[in-house]
Amino acid sequence: MAYWIEYGCSFYKGGASEFVWRFPITFQILPLLVLFAIVWFFPESPRWLCKVGREAESRYILERLREDGVETSTGKAEAEFQDIRNIVELERKNAKAQNYLYMLLGHQSGKLHIGRRVQLVIWLQIMQEWIGIAGVTIYSPTIFRIAGLNNDTVSWVAGLNTITYTLSTLVCVFTLDRIGRRWTLYWGSIVQGICLFLAGGLSRVSINAVDAHHTARAQSFGGGAVAMVFLFTMTFGATWLTVPWLYPAEIFPLEVRARGNAWGVVGWSIGNGWLTLLCPVMFAALNEKTLYIFAACNVLTIPMVYCLYPESNQRTLEEMNLLFAADSIWVWDAERNFQRLVEENPELVQAARRGQGGVVDVETGGVRKRVGEGSLDVGSEISSENEKTTTTLGHHE
Repeated sequence: MAYWIEYGCSFYKGGASEFVWRFPITFQILPLLVLFAIVWFFPESPRWLCKVGREAESRYILERLREDGVETSTGKAEAEFQDIRNIVELERKNAKAQNYLYMLLGHQSGKLHIGRRVQLVIWLQIMQEWIGIAGVTIYSPTIFRIAGLNNDTVSWVAGLNTITYTLSTLVCVFTLDRIGRRWTLYWGSIVQGICLFLAGGLSRVSINAVDAHHTARAQSFGGGAVAMVFLFTMTFGATWLTVPWLYPAEIFPLEVRARGNAWGVVGWSIGNGWLTLLCPVMFAALNEKTLYIFAACNVLTIPMVYCLYPESNQRTLEEMNLLFAADSIWVWDAERNFQRLVEENPELVQAARRGQGGVVDVETGGVRKRVGEGSLDVGSEISSENEKTTTTLGHHE
């Protein structure tokens, strides 16, 4: 919408009026006013309420969220409430001294390994930009000109690209929780890398055809390059656009969750700012070969995600603390250690072990049905009288 508003305003008085830039900026204020008006009616997070000592409100909201039958909803809500209360106590013992610098260095975080999580979210956001979206979005008109489109065509084709990009985000609504975060990134990197390699190659063929005065050949291969750019942005919208923003919210403990998300924004700012400054230099020096660099970055992300980024799909925040308890940075070691800690500390994941369908995490929306490769034990009824766990992750290493 923003692009098309700017595009439409560019025709007003030949683009020479202040209205061209004042109206698009002013228009953005309207949705903010709507959000400001309705946000007061949103309920507080049950985890935050428990953290600040408002446990009755936390339990009430959980019961409302689980309204699918009186007994069922009450049992699930109480089990989840006990999980939240247990883990809040654990986080206070391990992460009480956390600030931004301590988080970055992992100082005093113990087995929660906050420093490692910070590095993961920062570099995931940096790579989100370096796989090509910043360059392709900002310089899509340049890429389309390289592919042989004239100036009159470039503007509306770039706008059309933003529309397909936006619509593609709906794909992850149906796939993200089905295939998980890691596989979403995998298939995104593969398709994006192929598209960028082909876009660069087809653009070069089109440029050579123009130089040789083969107009029909130039248009044909230029159209292919444009199609690859469209497919790239659509794939990005369905994969890498979502996960790097979702991942920080799923892996940090409640005590430092807001700051963890802030570190993700730092990573995005570094990646976006760095690439925005380099893009004009890269395109000027390398022309269409810049796309090969972005394609290579897509290839690099595959082993990076495989080795370093644990799966967060269908896992509660409580389970993520156990997953990151391993001293090793490798995913396979973390999963092995997680399996052992779950067996030794069932009280830390009570809600995940309740019922055949598990319990939906209130903020991630995930239903944890299995731990590792084994089926969950249904277990006995969990009541509000359960004793709080005094076990810390550090006792098991």
